Amino acid sequence: MHFFKHLSTITKHRHKVIAHCFRCGIGWQGLFHDLSKYMPAELLTGAKYYQGNRSPNEKERELFGYSTAWMHHKGRNRHHFEYWVDLNPKTRQYEPVPMPMRFLVEMFCDRVAASKIYKGTAYTDEDALLYFTKGNAAKKMHAQTAEKLESWLRMLAEQGEETTFAHIRLELKESKK
Repeated sequence: MHFFKHLSTITKHRHKVIAHCFRCGIGWQGLFHDLSKYMPAELLTGAKYYQGNRSPNEKERELFGYSTAWMHHKGRNRHHFEYWVDLNPKTRQYEPVPMPMRFLVEMFCDRVAASKIYKGTAYTDEDALLYFTKGNAAKKMHAQTAEKLESWLRMLAEQGEETTFAHIRLELKESKK
């Protein structure tokens, strides 16, 4: 059990996300980011499977085939694309729906912050894009959501934080009109 190491990691991550959210124009929303990680269902499980270089949910999944902490988390946090799945009345299948812009922005901030926390001093602005493109998340989220997220991650990799955060702030402002 690595309670204090896990607590430190999630708190550092959360503070990075908050800072990124402020830079993108959703600061107030960022203040509420990942509060469910401090609930026993997530905190204790995270401490039990803590490794320091990746999500404890991955270790729990390896051991049991699923993660109870992740299921708890994704159902309470709208910045995860898994939250945005609903029953399509025509096909009678569960399908992804487009994420509202402010939650998509928070997801971007979350992914960048996670890359920074897990990569540490080895972090580059390309890391969040590499993690996204080597995984299969894009296939599971709504096409519009995946396309927008990937475009921001590419911009980050190619043009850096300052340009990308300013661009996202402008897009967010335009989407509210």
